[in-house]
Amino acid sequence: MDKRKTYRMIFCLCLFLFFQVTDVLAQGKKISLRCNNIPLPTALNRVEQQSGYFKIHYSYSDVSNYRVTADIKDKEAPEAVMQLLGGLPFQMNVKGKFIQVKKGEAVQLTHDANVAKGKLMDTNGEPLIGASVKVVGTHNATVTDINGCYELQDVSPTDVLEYSYIGMKPYKRKAGSKPVSIILESDINTISDVVVTGIQKMDKRLFTGSTTWIDAQDAKLDGVPDISRSLEGRAAGVSVQNVTGTFGTAPRIQVRGATSIYGNSQPLWIVDGVVQDNVIEVNTDELSSGNAETLLSSAIAGLNADDIESFQILRDGSATSIYGARAMAGVIVINTKKGHTGKTNINYTGEFTMRLKPSYDNFNIMNSQEQMSVYQELQKKGYLNPADVVNASKSGVYGTLAKLVASGEVENTDAGRNAWLRQQEYRNTDWFDLLFSNSIMQNHSVSISTGTEKSQHYASISLMDDPGWYKQSRVKRYTANLNSTFNFSQKLKVQLIANASSRAQKAPGTNNSEMNIVSGEVTRDFDINPYSFALNTSRVLDPTESYTRNYAAFNIFNELANNYIDLNTHEFKMQGQVTYNPIEGLELNAVGAVKRSSFASEHNVTEDSNEANAYRAMDNTLIRDTNPYLWTDPTNPYAVPVSVLPYGGIYQRSDYRMTSWDFRATAAYNKIFADTHIMNLFAGLESNELKRDKTWVRTYGRIYGFGNIANYDPTVFDKLKQEGGDYFTVSKAMERTAAFFGNATYSYKGRYIVNGTLRYEGTNTLGKDRTSRWLPTWNVSGAWNAHEEKWFDSLKPWMSHFTLKGSYSLTADRGPYNISNSSAIINSLVTWRPDGADQETALGITELGNSELTYEKKHELSLTADMGFLNNRINMEVSWYRRNNYDLIGAITVQGVGGELDKFGNIADMKSGGFELSLSTKNIKLKDFEWNTTFLYSHQYNKVKNLKNTSRIIDLVHGNGFALEGYPVRSIFSIPFNKLNGEGIPTFNVAEGKTTIDGINFQEYADLSWLKYEGSSDPTDYGSLENTFKYKGLRLSVFIVYSFGNVVRLDPVFSNTYNDLVATPREFNNRWSSAGEENRTSVPVIPSVRQNFLNPNLSIAYNAYNYSSERIAKGDFVRMKEISLDYTLPKKWLMPLGINSVNLKLQATNLFLIYADKKLNGMDPEFFNTGGVASPMPKQYTFTVRLGF
Repeated sequence: MDKRKTYRMIFCLCLFLFFQVTDVLAQGKKISLRCNNIPLPTALNRVEQQSGYFKIHYSYSDVSNYRVTADIKDKEAPEAVMQLLGGLPFQMNVKGKFIQVKKGEAVQLTHDANVAKGKLMDTNGEPLIGASVKVVGTHNATVTDINGCYELQDVSPTDVLEYSYIGMKPYKRKAGSKPVSIILESDINTISDVVVTGIQKMDKRLFTGSTTWIDAQDAKLDGVPDISRSLEGRAAGVSVQNVTGTFGTAPRIQVRGATSIYGNSQPLWIVDGVVQDNVIEVNTDELSSGNAETLLSSAIAGLNADDIESFQILRDGSATSIYGARAMAGVIVINTKKGHTGKTNINYTGEFTMRLKPSYDNFNIMNSQEQMSVYQELQKKGYLNPADVVNASKSGVYGTLAKLVASGEVENTDAGRNAWLRQQEYRNTDWFDLLFSNSIMQNHSVSISTGTEKSQHYASISLMDDPGWYKQSRVKRYTANLNSTFNFSQKLKVQLIANASSRAQKAPGTNNSEMNIVSGEVTRDFDINPYSFALNTSRVLDPTESYTRNYAAFNIFNELANNYIDLNTHEFKMQGQVTYNPIEGLELNAVGAVKRSSFASEHNVTEDSNEANAYRAMDNTLIRDTNPYLWTDPTNPYAVPVSVLPYGGIYQRSDYRMTSWDFRATAAYNKIFADTHIMNLFAGLESNELKRDKTWVRTYGRIYGFGNIANYDPTVFDKLKQEGGDYFTVSKAMERTAAFFGNATYSYKGRYIVNGTLRYEGTNTLGKDRTSRWLPTWNVSGAWNAHEEKWFDSLKPWMSHFTLKGSYSLTADRGPYNISNSSAIINSLVTWRPDGADQETALGITELGNSELTYEKKHELSLTADMGFLNNRINMEVSWYRRNNYDLIGAITVQGVGGELDKFGNIADMKSGGFELSLSTKNIKLKDFEWNTTFLYSHQYNKVKNLKNTSRIIDLVHGNGFALEGYPVRSIFSIPFNKLNGEGIPTFNVAEGKTTIDGINFQEYADLSWLKYEGSSDPTDYGSLENTFKYKGLRLSVFIVYSFGNVVRLDPVFSNTYNDLVATPREFNNRWSSAGEENRTSVPVIPSVRQNFLNPNLSIAYNAYNYSSERIAKGDFVRMKEISLDYTLPKKWLMPLGINSVNLKLQATNLFLIYADKKLNGMDPEFFNTGGVASPMPKQYTFTVRLGF
């Protein structure tokens, strides 16, 4: 889908909206009316006149005999009419802009004087089912029926009745002598009264699962366009780690911790009842890799945050079991905004965000003077001599000096050379200031909501324009959304949703990172990530000069201009839902959705880039013989290295396409028997198909500056053939799923609830055997609403409500996306022959089919207590859970039968559990002032059991962590540091009490008991604290998040060799420099040329030091996440201007760390500095304007 198609599609959506909102100019007004014993028709006419929108229909003969007295203040027209009709024998119905007043049954109290009757509704006129009505101070109570009506016996007209419903503000009034109609208003300070699981909606009182409802407006971080990052600290049991902050990359989100060892422990995203699949699958470890594919890892990067109404986070098996084998890691349900009946609302939101540049003041990096002292030591130890630096693959100021001396521009004397170096010593280049910008990111959104009794519509368009925090990071995103509901009758309703998004994004040119499994070093060729460059590049360098990297001229600004990625994405989803109610209590529902996504990533490496020039760098024989990017013909014994890219640059393109469809049909039956027994039955089936295609090609010889013509050298294909590299790849994958499910809920008087769910699901991605492909998942649960007991009244007012829930469930997951194959995987290859001319293409079996591979599974026991105190001034929820994960998938070494030494199977189990606490308090509540506090705390743990495979040293000491039996799933170990030897070289404790310098084999897996366990890379304790202060239209929020219990691996800054391009941390000031200092410091020596010559494996020792117990820090932090101040202008100022609302907001995000380990030296404990496209979350200020018309 190209840009033109996307723009046409957005235009069509907007055009459709235009024809749907013909009554846009209708604006209803609030009613303020005081009447004293006036005729009812007169009062109704005054309401209609003040409204200017609603039309009130009634029979004059019916209402003319009644007079009313009322004092109405700032009420909507329906509420005003309801107040006028209070106690009178009339009924009111609201349909669109029409209010119908009809005569109802008159109650003859003389015949039934001890019965109170009435009806409870919400502000939309919908009946409240199961609402509580009780006589204050007694045990006499009842609940409303399916029509919202009630009858309560033995009630005196002077008795006070209390009406209450979860999510609504309680209301008290005298019983009186006539039937009444009561409207309860929503209480925004309590959890939503309806739980939306994405597949079904349930009354919260009947819901037995563990869930958290979040208002998107409260969670939203202005200036952060991907709203998934806003979930950090918003729900107990939900951990959000911003391992990178680049737009398009996903944060690492876990609901109640890890659920898989090698698979994806990310939750399932549901948007408006449909699974939100991503175009590529990225596992938890890959999120922090910095590779270009992570730019596509966020499933909801195409959603406009202003279109989102709320989140519902489903945590335990009772809540997630309806999703079966995709919800083992939890579910996040997104509900988008919908149209409403009544006056049209037009809303505009404008966000203007300035991000602060990073500063060297926050990091432990040497300035240019300190750095020059390191270079002088290198020179004394045999490095940086003129003969070497002019031919070195990397050189900085010393390489430039050698060239200037050779050309006679600098005098070849100690005085001449030192004078020139002294000029460089005081340069102190600020790379952060040069590479980063304070440019303003803008986000604009316009939405329209309107409707009549027959249809309701919501539509929006948005633009996010980010000039880029650093060079080559510009992003533009467009979104369009349309949500329409058509009420064809009281029984039939149809909902249509269409949304589209388009994104154009730039990123620095990036190649995938690689690990040297022998030395343990992680590298990324031609890395030009601005953040990583600023931290790791010497401040001695002149930003206007070119130095040497990969044997070719290099300047970071030239490279960013000539080595970049263009990413273009287009997404479109169409969804339809039909709801039919054939009889009272029965609802039939069918949902269908189609989604199409296309992503194109173009990596442009022009002929003027360092990467392209590295392929033709052969200035002399020394460089020609050592440049790894040249090629030597293996068939010619006299051949010399030649360039495979004599002209032009490199063009690499990756195309990702995803097409999916979903269909689900359900039936729900709800019945209340004798106002005592509530029965809900729910059943359905679903089927879906997901196709993913990827094509990749890397071409050589594109001349960007001369019409993009191709001028390639055929030897490039010889080089690829010899190295076994690919010129292009094509991959296709298809997933199909079918499932049948059912759920039953029974409640006795709203006090005791029993729930059960069963789902039977099959997929084509697992073994061919029926028992492997098909799996039943289930849940049994119950709840006790103690506040519905008669004796509970004696606990009031100090205790308002108490609910106890428990569940036990089996859920599952399909396992790691890249290893679930039921059939053999066959790929093309090139056979090895001694003579390259004899090589030929062939087919090879990459993996044999695994007919027995089955689902990863999880049993979970969960208990939750929900309670309120002092009329819900204090609300608390406590949850405890235990999990048994088994049949977890991973690699295992086998006997080789069938031709494979390694294959994938269900090889491990895992025990896990945790505790969660949510506490919200209304500290002060006055007429004009409120102070509310919310505190969240979560604790989690896990331990790997019965692991049938082995782990290598390099896996366990890496910063992502790895699995080892008896330890957490993402454990980090260290090589035990012993001390520095007499020459300042690090030594290490290994097996059997021995010490070594370079005797560590990073591939070893036999005996690893000598490694030191440091902790998990996942936090064990985390949460947040928010204080909100409101004074009239002012609102101040202070939001703090915290995380404890994990460790982080410090950046690998130590090496056995250095050059004059790199920056070194100030820890080097404390390095070993003379004999005896091994007793003073643990920072190793800068090894000399002689030391490297005598020990050619010294690189292993220094990489081992980077992975040693000296290079670990606590990941604990307390962060000032957000401080915001907003002001809502009084409506009386706005009404003369025809404006409904104006809200102004200033928000500061990621301001500072209140606490972090000092060993981090300014590094963000959440961020993985892996280069590529990775960048941390910036400190930023956002000014937001919201207008309502």
